[in-house]
Amino acid sequence: MIIFPAIDLRQGRCVRLRQGRPDAETIFSEDPLAVARHWTGRGAEWLHVVNLDGALANGEISMTKSQMRQLPVNWMHLREIASTVGVPIQFGGGLRDLDSIALALELGAARVILGTVAVRQPQVVAQAIERFGAERIVVSIDAREGRVAVQGWKEISHLDAVDLACRMRDMRVRRVVYTDIARDGMLTGINVKATRWLAEETGLQVIASGGVASLQDIRALRDIEPCGVEGVIVGQALYTGAISLPDALAVVGQA
Repeated sequence: MIIFPAIDLRQGRCVRLRQGRPDAETIFSEDPLAVARHWTGRGAEWLHVVNLDGALANGEISMTKSQMRQLPVNWMHLREIASTVGVPIQFGGGLRDLDSIALALELGAARVILGTVAVRQPQVVAQAIERFGAERIVVSIDAREGRVAVQGWKEISHLDAVDLACRMRDMRVRRVVYTDIARDGMLTGINVKATRWLAEETGLQVIASGGVASLQDIRALRDIEPCGVEGVIVGQALYTGAISLPDALAVVGQA
């Protein structure tokens, strides 16, 4: 099982939000590259990088190669981290068209995470898989009480999380990130039951997210790895010291 340290970028800084709320922000560093180096130096084999400005906005502006000199600051950090740390990065936040997906991959992301677009324009997911391959496309399913949230978690749809996952599976998606919004950034414990249910019902590889508070959460997810749980994203617990990354890696046998 993979441990993904989270690096959430907002206005060029490394931050954490509680339950995705922009008004509940804690700034952890003004230097995201230093944070990336810290986690890889502690043994991380993957990084999970999110452009919160893109996720919270109505949509990113499509950018072509000729516009790369005018990259927004978070995209510049993606390029800098990807070219420096030597581990693969999964990158998401505001990717809602093929041009922004292509640019993220060109800047060094190993794979991209698609959220809102999977609900509102699922054909973009299908087109992205056709163009870039299923291994480079991950769908983010963010839910509150089982209902999918979109637009940086600001809107709750009537769509059931498992139903969306099944639709994505039928479009050849192989893996999803599943986040329990109510727990994200709260250190209240991962939703193991919902994560297992999603994996078993869909047959997808699931990356768990939201609420990891202790090594017990890591152990609980490790125990259901055979059900299809591929990894876990850890943010607040790492930044506050509630979990040591080397200890978490040891639990899953990555140390």
